[in-house]
Amino acid sequence: MKFVVFTLGCKVNKYESDAMLRKLSDNGFEVSDKLEPADAYIINTCTVTAEADKKSRQAISRVLKLNPNARVYIMGCSSQRDIMQYAEKPNVSLITGTASKSAMLENIMAGISPLNYPPSLIAPLPTEYEDEPFPFPSRTRSLLKVQDGCDNFCSYCIIPYVRGRSRSRSLSSISEEANKLSLETEEIVLTGINLSAYGKDIGSSLEKLVRALGGVSVRKRLGSLECEIIDDGLLTAMRDCGFCDHFHLSLQSGSDAVLKAMNRHYVTRNYLEKVELIRKYFPNAGITTDIICGFPTETEENHRESLAFVEKVGFSDVHVFPYSKRDGTPAARLTQVKNAVKQRRAGEMSAVAAKSKAEFLGSQKGKVYPVYLEEKEDEFCVGYTPNYIKVYTDCKSVKKITNLRLGEIYQEGVKGNE
Repeated sequence: MKFVVFTLGCKVNKYESDAMLRKLSDNGFEVSDKLEPADAYIINTCTVTAEADKKSRQAISRVLKLNPNARVYIMGCSSQRDIMQYAEKPNVSLITGTASKSAMLENIMAGISPLNYPPSLIAPLPTEYEDEPFPFPSRTRSLLKVQDGCDNFCSYCIIPYVRGRSRSRSLSSISEEANKLSLETEEIVLTGINLSAYGKDIGSSLEKLVRALGGVSVRKRLGSLECEIIDDGLLTAMRDCGFCDHFHLSLQSGSDAVLKAMNRHYVTRNYLEKVELIRKYFPNAGITTDIICGFPTETEENHRESLAFVEKVGFSDVHVFPYSKRDGTPAARLTQVKNAVKQRRAGEMSAVAAKSKAEFLGSQKGKVYPVYLEEKEDEFCVGYTPNYIKVYTDCKSVKKITNLRLGEIYQEGVKGNE
């Protein structure tokens, strides 16, 4: 019997899907993470935006085109938020949310009969970290989940409601998996729903985690961070322990008034101080971020402030999103910005972001970096520098680290030569 585990959304979802692939494979099932013909499909859903919900629902139709008789199993953030949007979809045999995914998988492998789950049967959100099987090695750069849940409750974000409160994985469990991954990969990426909160519930910290992994003999990278976590201790630990100089430092807006309305716990001055501290320790650091355009309280003046701040910071890349209303969050109750205005502001922000990225890439021309060549794209081998510049080069094989001199801007990154 063949299973496809299809994933939407974040790196945490992908890690959890890879863990399910490993468990299915270990129990004798044929598995794939690609959309291809199979006997059964597990759809791991996302609800971070309305578009993510829509894509999660559409995934059912997509898999049934591949096999109209397949069983479909739904899990993840979108079904945790609203189970009924899936309850009457064709071929759906089982629905759960974000908790107890491993237990659900036991039911799936046991061949549970089709069920119509009422919302009350979705498992309660856990209060402690749920360990999972070590994931299936399906990529060259390996994800390592160390934390789940979030306590921040930003006014636009539904994730704390569907993932629960912050909870951390034990250092011993993380170290065990990291050492095993080091035999399979050249790079490990630490990930979590709120990575910056790691350790607060178990008497540890992100700095202690970084130091605990110092002896793992592969390149290591941190996932998305909140700016408050950046301090001399963490940066020193990263420098001492072989962590990449790439920081995805969540911003969301460059306007202090909007940050306050978003319930973000910093102002732009604090954020800029953290950026300057990073560059003190890592002068060539790649600093990337996310920006939401058209938040309900955002005025044209706020938008201009945000544009100016993004330009001032000089990000190496920016992910720009029009605000997406999420029912159940405080921001959803506010007067909404018109869609046309959101799209126009997002376009203006994207233009500033593209200029900033081009300037950063230009500043790196001529520098030599170890590039982890991970895959082929057309005639090029493609990989990333430690500071997360995408590099295109000629080579005979991938899955290796090669020193390359960075050249001209090309597509999403630069060309590189030995």
